[in-house]
Amino acid sequence: MTAPAPKSDPYWWEAARPAPQAEAPLPERADVVIVGAGYAGLGAAIPLARAGRSVVVLEAQDPGYGASSRNGGITSGNLRPSLSDLAARFGEAGGAAIEMESKAAREDLWRFIEEEQIDCDFQLTGRFSGALTPAEYETKARAAEALAKRLGIESYAVPKEQVRGHIDTDFYCGGEVRMDIGGLHPAKFVAGMLRVARAAGAEIHGRTPVTAMTPQEGGHLVETARGSIRAREVIVCTNGYTDKGDPWLRQRLVSVRSRIIATEPLAPEVMARLFPTRMMMSDGRKLSYYYRPSPDFTRVLFGGRDSTLAGEPSGPTRHLARQLAMIFPELEGVGLTHSWQGHVAMNRDMLPRVFDHQGRHYATGFCGSGVVWARWAGQKAALALLGETAGETAFRFRAPKLVPVIGGKAWFMPGVFAWYGAQDRKLLKGRA
Repeated sequence: MTAPAPKSDPYWWEAARPAPQAEAPLPERADVVIVGAGYAGLGAAIPLARAGRSVVVLEAQDPGYGASSRNGGITSGNLRPSLSDLAARFGEAGGAAIEMESKAAREDLWRFIEEEQIDCDFQLTGRFSGALTPAEYETKARAAEALAKRLGIESYAVPKEQVRGHIDTDFYCGGEVRMDIGGLHPAKFVAGMLRVARAAGAEIHGRTPVTAMTPQEGGHLVETARGSIRAREVIVCTNGYTDKGDPWLRQRLVSVRSRIIATEPLAPEVMARLFPTRMMMSDGRKLSYYYRPSPDFTRVLFGGRDSTLAGEPSGPTRHLARQLAMIFPELEGVGLTHSWQGHVAMNRDMLPRVFDHQGRHYATGFCGSGVVWARWAGQKAALALLGETAGETAFRFRAPKLVPVIGGKAWFMPGVFAWYGAQDRKLLKGRA
């Protein structure tokens, strides 16, 4: 008998599916219109509404429909450039400020979840990052030691003989642990943010795509499929789901598909053996694989980049299943219940950012680490708009440079992924 195809909806939606909102008329005016009802948009809406501003959040789909309810739920806050790269670009003080803010952003996420009583299965489990070669292990060991010294983060090297104390595999020849990274249920988290934003007084309108934004005297005219709003200020938080409503931003972000598969439920003793510490997991391959136990510790969630541009092809699902079995050979042929995709947004600098353009404010470009960066950047944009010193951020950069996308599609990404895949295969072949 042929196994049923995995569901294309996110596994997370089983517990917290983004829901349609009762359609309400749009107000004629608002102090602030926010475009996008994900982590960033809601992160901006909450402090603004609490400060007494009239806030309207517009979402093209149902609130929380995009990456905020589709991601892996790992609170990494990764920065793609290394500290040495950051120092070369921004000076030693600038690079150090960016790195220090990444620590503050993680800690602020923990505080927010606790203070707002958001039930999202958050656990500060730590993260194990596997090394594929002895040279990579030495690099990770030095990085872990330096991180502990610079920022006081509990981080340490894991030599090969101790790997199985963290993950039941022979795939890695060592690794690095960081204890300031954990996991949460992303769809429950965005649902909790929606609750908090509404309680603060923000109006949230789903299925209201923005079609144009025009600067006018005293503010902006925001046109939507359901009518227009005059706003004193506009904050754009669309990230990987930026559409033709903002063609200027669409030309500055590379929207990349990311895919996650969920295994069928596994026996408790199997899960306990595979993940003895229940940590989040990653490794340093070019194609950026990340994986974790589900919050209820019943199955494995395994993610990576999806080289396709459209459709729901089975090829990327099979590819992720092969990578999963490479790490855990006993899971070869395991049943899959879900395989879904979402969009992340890269930019040429590979850094999250807050910036302004034509009087609009932007929080975007989270480069696959939006669980930490999206809410943080949206909040910073809002606090800066309020004139608060807490709105200062080391991530206030110039607008991203143009990228050669066509109709919002990064036509060149399949070639990039093929090149990355070839490098990964060469690396793994060299270990044999």
